[in-house]
Amino acid sequence: MNPKLEVTRVFNAPVELVWKTWTEPALVMRWWGPDHFTCPSAIIDFREGATSIVCMRAPASFGGQDTFSIWNYKKIVLHETIEFVMNLADKDGNKANPTDLGMPPDFPVDIRTVVAFKDLGNNKTEMTVTEYADFGQMSQFAKLGLEQSLDKMMAIF
Repeated sequence: MNPKLEVTRVFNAPVELVWKTWTEPALVMRWWGPDHFTCPSAIIDFREGATSIVCMRAPASFGGQDTFSIWNYKKIVLHETIEFVMNLADKDGNKANPTDLGMPPDFPVDIRTVVAFKDLGNNKTEMTVTEYADFGQMSQFAKLGLEQSLDKMMAIF
């Protein structure tokens, strides 16, 4: 079995609104990145085969640098699942080697990501994000970062 990181949250919002947190740049910019990090730009091209570019900015206490990621969409089922491969990238969206960006040698190049949505009724939605990758020595930080990002997403509602 492939190593994976999985985080689930239940939102007080209908699935149609939770879905938009992945498709609308202004909403992505409100939640992408862990606590104290910001997302100054999100160029979202939300369709199968297309690629989005998102930027995560570290707080000044962490150096203030920008880290770009790309999301290459593989499969989209409206209000059910989003599947994409995430990679670190340069500001123009060109895939980058994680070690060139200061990551440890065991940080994954390709992070297969599946976002699953479940309508729980009564304007509640369960969303599970699964990242199929071995984050090596960054595993604890990857889990914490995903949890904090999704907590920021929950605060939108």
